[in-house]
This record gives sequence, C-alpha cells and structure tokens, in this order.
Amino acid sequence: MTRENIQRLLAEVVEKLQKAHGDALVSVVLYGSAAVGDYDDSYSDINLLCVLRQVTPLELAAAEPVFKWWREKGNPSPLLLSRLELETSMDCFPIEFHDIKSQNKILFGEDVVSGLAVEYRYHRSQVEHELRAKQLRLRQKAAGVLSDQDLLRRLLGDSLSTFCVLFRHAIVLAGGNAPMDKRGVIARARDAFGIHTEPFDRLLDLREGKIKPRDLEPAPVFERYLREISVVIVAVDRLEK
Repeated sequence: MTRENIQRLLAEVVEKLQKAHGDALVSVVLYGSAAVGDYDDSYSDINLLCVLRQVTPLELAAAEPVFKWWREKGNPSPLLLSRLELETSMDCFPIEFHDIKSQNKILFGEDVVSGLAVEYRYHRSQVEHELRAKQLRLRQKAAGVLSDQDLLRRLLGDSLSTFCVLFRHAIVLAGGNAPMDKRGVIARARDAFGIHTEPFDRLLDLREGKIKPRDLEPAPVFERYLREISVVIVAVDRLEK
C-alpha cells in the first residue's frame, strides 16, 4: 500500500469514527510503524488508538460497523479506551504505551499521548516477560513445522518484527538510544548486548526481497536466531530490578 493510499484510508476511518461517536470522540492516534514511515505492506499493521469520553456497550455498538470495515481492510481493530483508562493503565501495558508515545501521529482531536509516563520497573518486567513468552511460543510453533522449510521461513519472518520491538525496548532499558528501523535496532542490540546479527540480517534480507526464499536455509538460521534472542533475555534479566 502506498503512502498516499494509507493517508486516504486514515482520513476515511477518522471520518467514520467522527460520525459514529460525535462529541464523545476525544482523539484518534496512529501509532507504530505506519506513524514513523517503517510500514511494510507484507508484515505491518496500521494501528489506531481511539479515545472516547467513556466506553460502554452503547459506544461499542456505535463502533461495530467502523471496526468491521477496518478489519475487512486487513487491519487490527483500533485500541478503544476511555480517557480515564488511558491515564491509569500505563503500569499494566508499559511497552504498548511507550511505543504509542514514541511513535505516533495525532489524526484527530486532543494530543492525549505526549503526557504519558512509563515507570522503569513495570517496563523492564514486561519486556523480560514478553521476550521469554515470545521465545517459548516461537519454539512451540517451530516444533510443528521444522520439516517444512517454507513454513519455517514464514514463521521466522513473521516473528522478526516482534523481536525487533522487544530488542528496541531492551536497549532503552539499558540506557541506550534505540532507532525505530529494524536494521538500526539490530545493530544497536549488537553494540549493547553483544549479539551476532547474522540471523536477523538474513531474515531482513528475505523480508525486503534482497534474497530469494531458496537462498535462506531456515533450520540453521533458526538455531542462531534462538541463541541470540536468549542473549538479550539474559541481559534484560540482569538489569536493575
């Protein structure tokens, strides 16, 4: 999807949300890769935060046709929160709110994100939890597809964005400046934690069409990929708690 098409789609969804919620709509925020120019049509989502004055079944009913239309366009449902929920949930979802604050574009209404503050202790705990959980999930899924090279390549490629996000947060927790682009994150993780970047670089080459699937043998890449993820997990575990 071109940038122009994304802009038209965003304008359309904002218009639909305004019609659905009227004065109850406080803000619509684009966040994630699409907000910072790192959108990949094959792997990325267009993520929206929609803030209302309150969220009750009435608001959900009003949102239903808009959310259905948005999902039919291939996007996840917007994150629907009340203003109070936004202000009181940062200890529960520190990764998500950190990303929303650092990668956003206000599409409509108030700037509800610039004042968000994420506490270090909650942030570190969730980053370690998510790294361990995603690694376990990756191993579980891989156990069912190891003999199928195409499926294993796809599994690795699909997981890469998630681990790049978590590596970026690990870098921030370690006191570094984390770039937004995936190659920059991997390079900075090498400097911060001593990982070997080769498996990540190969998967990025595959995602970006620089190599063909037949040029990447997934099993050895998978082995090295898991090993380097573990290096970052150990580093985050050793950070001040």
